[in-house]
Amino acid sequence: MAFFMLSLLPDRWEGMSGTYMGKVWEGIEFYFDTYQVEDRTTIVYIMKLYERLLVEDRMDKAEQERKKRERQQNSGGKQYTHNIKG
Repeated sequence: MAFFMLSLLPDRWEGMSGTYMGKVWEGIEFYFDTYQVEDRTTIVYIMKLYERLLVEDRMDKAEQERKKRERQQNSGGKQYTHNIKG
């Protein structure tokens, strides 16, 4: 139930950098009422644990992409290859 409920919440992204900020939690009460969730405390606990893992994973991927772009930019100008027979 926690994973289903979390999938209903929209994602929050920071506008300028495109950083993933987590889920938008404002509508959670509506979903709890609609799906008649009884143990809300446990469901929210599991949802928050999983959200933290999502944020960390997306931050790691963004950091890897940033480092990849830096390596490409810092690799110098054009690289030429020459066929030299000798």
